[in-house]
Amino acid sequence: MSIRIGMIAPDFTAKTTEGEIRFHDWIGDNWAILFSHPKDYTPVCTTELGYAAKLKPEFDKRNTKVIGLSVDPVENHTGWAKDIEETQGTAPNFPMIGDTDLNVAKLYDMLPEAEPGSAEGRTAADNATVRAVFIIGPDKKIKAFLVYPMTSGRNFDEILRLLDSIQLTAKHTVATPVNWQNGQDIIIPPSVSDEDAKKKFPDGWKALKPYLRVAKQPK
Repeated sequence: MSIRIGMIAPDFTAKTTEGEIRFHDWIGDNWAILFSHPKDYTPVCTTELGYAAKLKPEFDKRNTKVIGLSVDPVENHTGWAKDIEETQGTAPNFPMIGDTDLNVAKLYDMLPEAEPGSAEGRTAADNATVRAVFIIGPDKKIKAFLVYPMTSGRNFDEILRLLDSIQLTAKHTVATPVNWQNGQDIIIPPSVSDEDAKKKFPDGWKALKPYLRVAKQPK
């Protein structure tokens, strides 16, 4: 199944370091970030998990739950967590899925559906495409997804920035320009007429082109 923005995120039941979950029930009325790892005890992912854990207060502010995934068993995740705390200063403070049957990796199009076998005996190289990030809304729809190679660490500050943009644009009929940061000016989409824009932006806007109108970020 091909993943697309706007589709309902595939639901699943899985074992995690915090017990068995049903994914949609676990999300509840929150936003969610699912990010995956090709194998436990991999160096780049070790740094990512530690940094993601340090950002928990920021995710909490945004009503966002974080969940990790590796194709290795949950028992392995526990040992890895000790290494992460030792080397990064913070252990994972969110659940980690043990995707030993590769079910979730296949559901989210990270591995081909026809991929045979289980996690046993697989190397990180076998699972190279299991390095993705999915941002999912309270409506359980996929809002964005990113895929990285094994050699490039994910930028969680950028993931936070993207989350801020998605949450803002979900609440208000706006778009965000290149390199936008929370609090900066936004763009009024072409789908909003000038007449409607006057109601939404009583302080006005700057029209660089008829289709490019810049205004203060709504509160």
